[in-house]
Formats: sequence, C-alpha cells, structure tokens
Amino acid sequence: MASIFQFSLPFCILILCSFICIKASVHDYAGEHFISKGNAFVLHGGSEGLYSSSPNQNESASGDGSDSYIRFEKITFRRPKEAAKSSSGLIQAIVFEVEDREMIGGSAYGGQRAVCCTSDLAKLGACKQGEVILRPSTKNPNWPQVFGVSFNGDDLVATLEPKYIRITRTGMYNLYFIHCDPKLQGLVIEGKTIWKNPTGYLPGRMAPLMNFYGFMSLAFLILGIFWFSQYARFWTEVLQLQNCISLVIALGLFETASWYFEYAVFNKTGIRPTGFTVCAVTLGTVKRTIARIIILIVSMGYGVVRPTLGGLTLKVIMLGGTFFLATEVLELVENVGTVSDLSGQARIFLVLPVAILDAFFIIWIFTSLSTTLNKLQARRMMAKLDIYRKFTNSLAVAVIVSVGWICYELYFKSNDVYNERWQSAWIIPAFWQVLSFSVLCVICALWAPSQNAMRYAYSDEGVEEFDNEDTLTLIKPSQAPSMDVLNTGEARQEQSNEASNGDLEEDKRE
Repeated sequence: MASIFQFSLPFCILILCSFICIKASVHDYAGEHFISKGNAFVLHGGSEGLYSSSPNQNESASGDGSDSYIRFEKITFRRPKEAAKSSSGLIQAIVFEVEDREMIGGSAYGGQRAVCCTSDLAKLGACKQGEVILRPSTKNPNWPQVFGVSFNGDDLVATLEPKYIRITRTGMYNLYFIHCDPKLQGLVIEGKTIWKNPTGYLPGRMAPLMNFYGFMSLAFLILGIFWFSQYARFWTEVLQLQNCISLVIALGLFETASWYFEYAVFNKTGIRPTGFTVCAVTLGTVKRTIARIIILIVSMGYGVVRPTLGGLTLKVIMLGGTFFLATEVLELVENVGTVSDLSGQARIFLVLPVAILDAFFIIWIFTSLSTTLNKLQARRMMAKLDIYRKFTNSLAVAVIVSVGWICYELYFKSNDVYNERWQSAWIIPAFWQVLSFSVLCVICALWAPSQNAMRYAYSDEGVEEFDNEDTLTLIKPSQAPSMDVLNTGEARQEQSNEASNGDLEEDKRE
C-alpha cells in the first residue's frame, strides 16, 4: 500500500505542475474524418445540455452575460485533390434538440430510413437530392438549424461562415456535420465550436457537479477537523490503522477540491484543464485503492487479533496494485478530454476488470470478517467483538445499497439512450461519492482516536487468557481447606504423634 502511494504522489505532483501547458478546447476539430452511416457521411460535432437564455437578454452575437449559445469559429473543410476534379459537394451543419431527432431523415413508401435525400423522395418533392432530409419541429418551426458550405471550383478548402445560434429553449442539443457525396472520400474538418450556458461554459450535465464537489470538499474539511483534533488530543494512543484513516481523509479532501477547481476553471474559461483532470482522477483512484486495502486488512484482523498479515501481504498488495491500474485507465478514458454531455463511453473491456476486482474485494472482505469474528468470539474479546460487529453491519448495508443503486443505474441508462434526462444524470456519480464518504464516517466513528484506543490494538494477552481459560476448564483444583479444618487436622496429628511416642516408650521399658 505504501509503495502504491509513493509512486502515485510524485506522479500527481508532476501532472499538477504541468497542467498549464496542456490545453483542451470545448469542441475542437483537428483533422477528423467523416464516417459512413447509411447513405450519408457523418461527423459528430458535440452534444451538450443547454439551458435557455435569460428572458431579459437581448439576442446578440457577443455571447456575454446570461446568454446561452453555440458559436462556430473558423470551421474549414479540406478535401483531397482527387475529389476536387469531380465534385463540389455540399457539407451541412445540423443543430437540433434531442426531442426533434425524428425530424431528420425519412423514407419513401415506408422503405429503409435514409438521412440523405434519395431520388425517389426527390421525385415526390419531399426534399432536394444530395441534401439532408429535414422537417420542421412541431414545437419550434425554426428548428432544426441547418446551414452549409460548398467547394468553389477546384478549391481544396471550404470555409464555413461564422455562425451564432442563440438557445431559447432548455434541452439536450446535438451537432452533426453531414455530406451526401460519396466522391468526397477523405474529407476532414478543422476548427471549433463554443457552447455556453447562462452560468458559464460548463456543459449542463456537468454543471451541478461543480457545486456538489464544493459541498463534498466542505464535508471532508469538517470531517478532517474533527478527526485531526482527536488525533492531536490523543496522539500518544494513536494506532497504525488510524494513521491510514488520516491518509484517506486527506486524499478525499484533495480529490474533491481538485474536481471542484477543475470544473470551476472549465466553467470560467471554456477550456478544460487536462492536468487538473488527471490529478483529480489519480487522487480519487489512490483514495479508493487505499480505502479498499484498509477495509480488507482490518477485516483480516490486522493489528487486532494478528500482528502481521504474514504470507497474505504480497497478495493484498498485488490485488491493490491491479485495482489501481484498472481503475486509473478506466477513469482517464472516461474523463480526460471529455466535453460532450454523453453518458460514459468506456468500452466493456475497461469496465469489466474493475467490476470483477471490486467483487473479489467484497468476497475476500466478508470471508475475512467471518473468520475474525469467530476468533474474537472464541477468545471472549467482547470490546473488539462489539466494534467488529458494528463494522460488519455497516459494510453489509453499504453493499446492499450499492447493489440496489447499480440496478437503478442500469435501468436509468437503458431508458435514457438519447440522454434526455441529462438534468438529473449527475446524481449517479454523486451517489458513489456520498456512499464512500458515509462509510468513511462510520469507520471514523468506530475507530476515532481516544484514551482507550489501545484496547483495540493487538496484544498477546488475549491469546494467553484464552490458553489459561482452557487450562482452568480442564484442570479443576479442589477448594482450599478452612482454618478450622487445618487446626483440627493439626490437633489430631499431634494426638497421633503423642500416642505413637507413648507406645515407643512402653516398648523400651519392656
């Protein structure tokens, strides 16, 4: 455990010191290629939950104050030389609210649905061949917003006019760049789009998390003040386990503070500081790894019924190290550079290892707790037995709640394919932070530094008492005789001695 922390701390410091040099635009396009989807070629430009602009905000292109907008800046399309000889194809940018997704595309005579207008649809007058099929929204006739650009002559580059779209209705907005010309094979896009909410550049799905991590930082600070005040008061009675708990509290405070400042910088500047993100992810991964290792070794009775872990030390370190690596990779993929308001897109081969390792931790923890409780019961260490029972019950409740929340999370994601419930999606990651903090509070309450803390530490007295009790049970000594009995016995002994002496004297006379 110590080796993992010693490796991670310098890494976090290095990343934190270098975050100024790392930049990540809100939605930056750097030579990205279009992907074939049906009869269209599509590039996803971004998805964000946007709140409506303030009613008293006049429409303008400045984007100041409480205005909510999407702004296109320096968007250029570059085609290869081969395509310049045979095509001047149209590239369209389409912005739509997720509820209007059915307004894009169509089919002729109930056939296969297409994004680009086909010859059959063109004959019906439903659309213009070579363009995207669109119908106006039933709620807002001016949406979806569509505009485009074509190549002039043999030009290799086409530049999209700067565009400013003011958001007047709260919703999940999507941007796609689409063209319908197969001859534009190899087309790439460069430039960026800036998305802004009334309160800042932070995407709507992430916006509540900034305030949440602010409250969590305050909660860790209050817990830390309580814990370290007790720590300083009874520092002579501090156990090694309490030192590990102090480390977890400190890591939790730094992690939540890092997330808060990461979101605050992103919200203020529109640029997500990758260094802060990596640091927050790494601190969180280190905290979760150390917390699981602490719970595991406490469940094994380390420092309570056994002085060392013996041959299990290497296995615990290997499990912790594997969990750290798997979780770090998963969290980096999920968070670093993520600016769109989409649910987690990590591949299944990144999620499965973390889930399997978590399950292994849980099984090992409860198996070890069962063994430890039996030992404490057998040795009649009632004070330690009581605290371990409370610890076991708390972990059991946490596991049951976790399983229930996982089921709800699966239900939530399966019924929110298009992220229509983006305004409440922040609750899912926030719950895990609250649950882990609650378990930490329970552990702090059970093992808080006090003047009697050493009674929970390991000592050989329990083993000796246990052996002595077995011995006393098997060998039952007789009760000590009373003084009257002793006096009577002594008198009889004297009388018998006198009698025997008298017999000897008579024998001599004879």
